[in-house]
Amino acid sequence: MRFWLGASFSDTDQFIELAKASERCGMDTLTLSDHIFFADYESAYPYSRTGAPRWTAATHWPDVWVTIGAMAAVTERLRFAPNVYIAPARDLFTVAKQVSTAAVLSRDRVSFGVGVGWCKDEFVQTGQDFHTRGRRLDEMIPVLRELWTGGTVEHHGAFFDFGPLSIAPVPARPVPFYVGGDSDAALRRAARLGDGWIGNRVYAEEQLDQVIARLNGYLKEYGRSEGDLEIVTALAAMPDAVTYRRLAGKGVTGTMAAPWWLATPEEKARHGEGTLELKIATMERFAEEVIARM
Repeated sequence: MRFWLGASFSDTDQFIELAKASERCGMDTLTLSDHIFFADYESAYPYSRTGAPRWTAATHWPDVWVTIGAMAAVTERLRFAPNVYIAPARDLFTVAKQVSTAAVLSRDRVSFGVGVGWCKDEFVQTGQDFHTRGRRLDEMIPVLRELWTGGTVEHHGAFFDFGPLSIAPVPARPVPFYVGGDSDAALRRAARLGDGWIGNRVYAEEQLDQVIARLNGYLKEYGRSEGDLEIVTALAAMPDAVTYRRLAGKGVTGTMAAPWWLATPEEKARHGEGTLELKIATMERFAEEVIARM
């Protein structure tokens, strides 16, 4: 079992120290989320009962790739992934160059968590078609893989059409794609095109069992085996080694956690709620009580 840190909603000036602490505590991957701007969204947020987002205009959403580049410079082993990057809200070549550069600067420590997004407002402002975002991502993923080989690429598809070209720099090893979302379309995309699937909500174990069963069904449909796809998700359960071993037996390869979500009242009183000190202290406790016992 590999442990992914969910660092979304952290202030921008905390990420460097969070990366250092994550590496020291034995985390495998640090993740951060992607939003372009805050507004009075017309789109309903799909992960709340009211449709309102869980953040405000004061919440930080630093650029994913700039932040990963900065964190990579102060770490040696830790991997990085957006959870998830809304690639179809951008043009193909911007995505290709950003991810490729981050992969090179991090010495191939980038995984590409990618999804179609829910916020139509962001697509409108970036000039990308919201309604074709799934089909564009389906076409984008194999084209990105080809561009990152460093050779001359020519593509004539439904959404992307270009003559021979190449980009540089390109990573030394393939960048793994982790497809986010649990809709049928997202799970099919993961099973067909992904190296992994990344959950974008906190699941009860029974819910997760159902998602894994659907994933395995789609893998079989596309001629792949269950072991062909990494599965990374957060679980609605208190963290302990026994639970994570049980999940590993079901095919889960990584779990996502933000240990400060479960900070004790004493820890909050000692370090202050939301502070960098609290986050590092709870990560260290998580490393001792869970990671070390795995």
